[in-house]
Amino acid sequence: MKVIVMGCGRVGSLVSTLLAAEGHQVTVIDNREPGAAERLGPNFRGRLLHGLGFDHKVLLDSGIKDADAFVAASPADNANIVAARIARSIFHVPRVICRMYDPRKARIYERLGLQTLAISTWGAERIAELVTHSELDVVYDFGHGEVSLLVIEAPHALEGRQIRHLLIPGEISVVSITRNGAALMPGPGTEIQEGDVIHFAVVSTSLTRLEELIGMERRD
Repeated sequence: MKVIVMGCGRVGSLVSTLLAAEGHQVTVIDNREPGAAERLGPNFRGRLLHGLGFDHKVLLDSGIKDADAFVAASPADNANIVAARIARSIFHVPRVICRMYDPRKARIYERLGLQTLAISTWGAERIAELVTHSELDVVYDFGHGEVSLLVIEAPHALEGRQIRHLLIPGEISVVSITRNGAALMPGPGTEIQEGDVIHFAVVSTSLTRLEELIGMERRD
């Protein structure tokens, strides 16, 4: 997938190198002079653009019209918010993630539909997971994001299969199923039916395994 990362500081550079190492097409936008390239390292296979992440021309040069995700990870909350809103509202990037230092601001902008991450509780690896597993609907995170609660509408491939086939002890469990508007706590032998909405509790490092279990292809 094509990802644009605004900011090449400690978090932005780490997010960029993690995604690039996984084979994604990464473009980094940074307005600071020498230092950005060094932080990305000699093995970084993406692009590095000099400029402001909310400048219209710079964003066009970065390929934002075809981007699958935009990560605002500069050290400035206000700059991140402006860039994130431009990416979402003007260029309609499907996945926009905004790093913020102030958790109070994060809650405000979440109400505007922006996925915000307070730096005090989220790390670069978690951002990379959210970008690359964007099809998974995370509704709540426990602790510092080590365990997530996800909601997935059962795909046709799962119909008739038992819950036991979706369980990995210590990694993936099924919390509940919503069926015909009513919630139930399934047992290992409960069969999945058409229209079921399944609530999973998943360890953050096992998101790829969950995708494999439910037959969801990961975006590259």
